Amino acid sequence: MTEVIMPKMGDGMEEGTLLEWLKKEGDKVKSGDVIGTIQTDKATLELEAPGSGTLQGILIQAGATVPVGKPIAALLKAGETLPEGWGSGVSASANGSANDHHESETPKDAAAVAASAPAAAAPGRVSASPLAKKIAAELGVDLTSITGSGPGGRIVEKDVRQAPKAAPAAPAIAAPVFTPIAVAAADRQVALTRLKQITAKRTLESKQQVPHFYATVEVDVSKILDLRVQFEAEGSGKVSINDFVVKASAKALTEMPEVNATFNGSSIVQFGAVNIGIAAAVEEGLTVPVLHGAQTLTLRQISERVKDLVQRARANRLALDELSGSTFSISNMGMLDVDNFIAIINQPNAAILAISSVRKRVVVIGEDDELVVRPIMNITGSFDHRVIDGAKGAAFINLVKGFLENPTRLLS
Repeated sequence: MTEVIMPKMGDGMEEGTLLEWLKKEGDKVKSGDVIGTIQTDKATLELEAPGSGTLQGILIQAGATVPVGKPIAALLKAGETLPEGWGSGVSASANGSANDHHESETPKDAAAVAASAPAAAAPGRVSASPLAKKIAAELGVDLTSITGSGPGGRIVEKDVRQAPKAAPAAPAIAAPVFTPIAVAAADRQVALTRLKQITAKRTLESKQQVPHFYATVEVDVSKILDLRVQFEAEGSGKVSINDFVVKASAKALTEMPEVNATFNGSSIVQFGAVNIGIAAAVEEGLTVPVLHGAQTLTLRQISERVKDLVQRARANRLALDELSGSTFSISNMGMLDVDNFIAIINQPNAAILAISSVRKRVVVIGEDDELVVRPIMNITGSFDHRVIDGAKGAAFINLVKGFLENPTRLLS
């Protein structure tokens, strides 16, 4: 007797589902004949007979799932019978034949055998194995044009593979006209300018060496905007929001010198002067001209000197000392329409302030929770945790916020 087992068809296969039997009990088969189809987790496969003989003792019906290696049927040679208790549990005489076994089946056994046999195809329906149908769909083969070589004229895999592919049907309408897609431009390598090389090196070092932490607050700039309108009406010139930010930062750094500092290995250096670096975009990349002694300058002096520094930076006419010595930095992207961003610390500074665009937002004010629309600007501080802890960073960013929301304190 040869056992038909659920085969292992791949390293990851642990069980399989019998989709259908293509042979029924009592059919004689040869080794390699397809006797059923199996579904694994990846594909539908044909179950081949592992030997020659008569198919007997079918143990599972279509749709059942069993582990790999479990017997599901048997192939008997002439004179062989099923072991005691196999399948239906009917005992077979050691000297009986396969035909004797069939003659001794009870009505219950016969029903089980009938259930395991494949149903006859309905009139007009193509009889084909699931694998044959799948391959036919992939190859574009019309199953109705094929004569099956399987049991009862059933179409199996080899019939589909040997059949000619169906000719494509003629289009009912004129073929659509497609606009050719333009060929993509070739890749190109863009050399970094010297300034971009320096920026890349320093920002990478800062992110790798400095333990950044961040704090963001919303600033109501209503009063700043009112003051700007008043200055213009008086003919005393324009002052930008950035000028107010620089002045507010200078005053905050004077009050909190622990932020106007740098990490120095075993110690922290707190600077006496407030020298504010102003990030400026230039044609070659990004540069940071430095406003020295910002704590001694009035708001209008700050406005004039910052404009001059940025203009000369874009013209590449800054002196070396105007590009060095910063103790704190500001990066303003308000003119670039951004809601919020965080900046990388400009070493050896211990902090940098990121300024976003002004947006009109609904805010709640007063004890009565009144809803009003106000111009709001997000500012975010990036801090070196080796120098400034979280509480100090929060206190500083809120100190700057307080100056900006009460700008008359910046006019003295």
